[in-house]
Amino acid sequence: MSTRFPFTAVVGQQDLQLALLLNAVAPNIGGVLVRGEKGTAKSTAVRALAALLPEVEVVAGCRFSCDPASPDPTCPDGPHTVAAAEARDARMVELPVGASEDRLVGALDIERALAEGVKAFEPGLLAAANRGILYVDEVNLLHDHLVDVLLDAAAMGASYVEREGVSVRHAARFLLVGTMNPEEGELRPQLLDRFGLTVEVAASREPDQRVEVVRRRLAYDDDPAAFAARWADEERAVRQRIVAARELLPEVRLGDGALKQIAATCAAFEVDGMRADIVMARTATALAAWDGRSDVLAEDVRQAALLALPHRRRRNPFDAPGLDEDKLDQTLEESAGDDDDPDPDGPGGGGGQPSPSPEEGPQGGDAGAQPETGEDGEPQPAAGGAGEQAPARAAEPFRTKALTVPGVGAGAAGRRSRARTERGRTTGALRPRGALTKLHLAATVRAAAPHQRARGRSGPGLVLRRDDLRQAAREGREGNLVLFVVDASGSMAARQRMSAVKGAVLSLLLDAYQRRDKVGLVTFRGTAAEVALPPTSSVDAAAARLESLPTGGRTPLAAGLLKAHDVLRVERLRDPSRRALLVVVTDGRATGGPEPVALAGRAARLFGAESVASVVVDCESGPVRLGLAGRLAEELGGTAVTLDELRADAIAGLVRDVRGTTSRRAA
Repeated sequence: MSTRFPFTAVVGQQDLQLALLLNAVAPNIGGVLVRGEKGTAKSTAVRALAALLPEVEVVAGCRFSCDPASPDPTCPDGPHTVAAAEARDARMVELPVGASEDRLVGALDIERALAEGVKAFEPGLLAAANRGILYVDEVNLLHDHLVDVLLDAAAMGASYVEREGVSVRHAARFLLVGTMNPEEGELRPQLLDRFGLTVEVAASREPDQRVEVVRRRLAYDDDPAAFAARWADEERAVRQRIVAARELLPEVRLGDGALKQIAATCAAFEVDGMRADIVMARTATALAAWDGRSDVLAEDVRQAALLALPHRRRRNPFDAPGLDEDKLDQTLEESAGDDDDPDPDGPGGGGGQPSPSPEEGPQGGDAGAQPETGEDGEPQPAAGGAGEQAPARAAEPFRTKALTVPGVGAGAAGRRSRARTERGRTTGALRPRGALTKLHLAATVRAAAPHQRARGRSGPGLVLRRDDLRQAAREGREGNLVLFVVDASGSMAARQRMSAVKGAVLSLLLDAYQRRDKVGLVTFRGTAAEVALPPTSSVDAAAARLESLPTGGRTPLAAGLLKAHDVLRVERLRDPSRRALLVVVTDGRATGGPEPVALAGRAARLFGAESVASVVVDCESGPVRLGLAGRLAEELGGTAVTLDELRADAIAGLVRDVRGTTSRRAA
C-alpha cells in the first residue's frame, strides 16, 4: 500500500482542512463539498483524512461493517447474535464518475430470486463505505439520479435496493466528501443544499507559500515514507484531537443565544428551508468540541455560517455562491442577546473562508447610443476604435419553447430528447445482454409458460430457466449537445437588438441547464469565427462568455458555420452517443469576402446532408424584413423562429415544426 501524503503537511488550505475535520468529529453535519480549480490539493487532503480517523470495531466477516456493540438488525449478512469483533482502519471508498446505479447501491440477482427464491445480494460502494469515507471526485459530472441516490443514503444513514418486489436494506453511514471544478459545470441548487458544508479552494498567489508547496511535494515524491515520518507527530496529535472532540461533543451546550444568532443569520440571508439552521447548529457545536470547549460562542456561529451558507445562497443557475461578511457580522451583532449566550458581545475572529460576492458583468457604456452605419448598413467604427462595440448587457431571460432532437437516441441521461435509457417508462422487452438488471416480469412469464409441462412442473411455482428472462426496454429523456452559433457582427450591434439577442441566448442556456445538456458557443464577426467556449457541462461559463461578447465588423456567416461543423465533428468522435442541436442566432446577413452568400449556403448544406437538427433564431428587426434567416434555415434543413416566437407562451407548434421539417428533410 502506497504512503499517503500527510494531512498536516498540506499547505495553505486551512478552511478545507477544518471542514473535513469537523465532519470527522460530527459526521451528521452532512459532508463537505470542495469547490475549486484544478491542482489545489482537493483530492490529496481528502485521501489524507482517512489515515487520521480512528480504527473501527466491526463484526468479523460482515460485508456491511456492522458495529458489534449494536449490529444492524436488517443487515443482509445477519442476524448477528453473538458475533466476533475485529478492529480495522476506517475505509475510504472512491465513487468513479462512470459508475452505474447497481455499482453504487448494490444489485440483487433477479434470476436466483425468481428461480430459487433466495435473496442473493451483491453489496455496492455504499455498503463498503459504511462507517468510513465516501469520496466522489468531480461530483458535478455524476448523473443526477446517482447524486440523488447518494445524498438520500447519506441523509438517512441507510441504503434501499428495490428490484421487482424484492428489497434489501442495509446501514450506510459515512462521511461524504465531494470535489468539483466549477468550470466543468455546477450542481443544481437542490443538490448543493444537501451537502452540509462547502469550501472554496484556490492556489495561493503568495510566492513564498507556492515555494513551500513545491518543496514539500518534491520531498514527498523523492521518499514518501521518510516524508510521512517527518510529520508523524503532527498526524498523531490531530488523530488524538479528533478522538477527544468526539468524546466531548455530547457535552457541548448550544445556548438559546447561539440558536437565535443561527436563526437570525439564516433568515437574514433568505436561505430556503430549515436544513441550513440545523447544519449551522451542528457545525457550531463541533467547532466548540474541536477547540475543547463545552459552550458554543459567537465566533463558532460565525465560522459555521461561513462554511454552511455560501452554497445555499445559489438559487438561480447563474448565481455565484458567496456570502457578504459585513452583512454577516452586522446580523450576528444585532441578534446577540443578553440571555445565556456565553459571548453576547457579537462575533469573534472566526477567520472563515472569505467568499466573494457575485461579480458584476461588464458594462456596455451608453445603452441609448446607436452606432452610425455606412452604405452597406454595417455600423462604422467608433472614434478611435477598431470597429468593435462595447459589450451590451443581456435582457432578462424568459422561459423558452422546448427544442428537441427528432428520433430516439441513446445518449447520457437528461431532459431534452427521447432516448433509450435505464430509467423511464417501459416500452417493451428484449433478451438480456449480460447480467439482467431491469426485469420485464410479464414477458418473462409469457416466455416460460409454454414450457412448464415439459419441465416437469408439479407445484404452484413457475419453473424458470435463463432463456426465459426478459430485460425491460425503457424510454426516457437524454441530454444533448446544444451548440450556439452567435452572430456578433456589426449588423447585430444596435444595443437594444444585441441586448435582446443576448437575453434570448441566456434563456436558451437556462433551458439547457434545466435539461442537463452540454453546451458550446461559436461566435463570428469581422473576418473570422472562433470557439468562444468548447462543448462543456458548465452552462455558467457559457453565460459568462456571452456577457462579455463584443460586437462589430462584417458578417462572416460561412466561417461561423464551418467552425461549428468542425466542433460537432470532433465531439462526434469523443461522444458518439450524444446527439447535437445546432442553434444559429443571426439576422441571416452574410458580408465580407468573395460570394459570401453562396459560401454560407454551401456551409449550411453540410449540416443538412448530415441530418443535424438545427434551429435558426431570426434576429432581423424593423419594418422591412429580408427573410435571410428563413433561407438559411432551409439550407440547414431546420426551422426558423423569431425572438418573439421563441418564448414559451408563443407558437404552440414550435416543436412540431422542428420535427416536421427534419422529417421532410429525411424523406
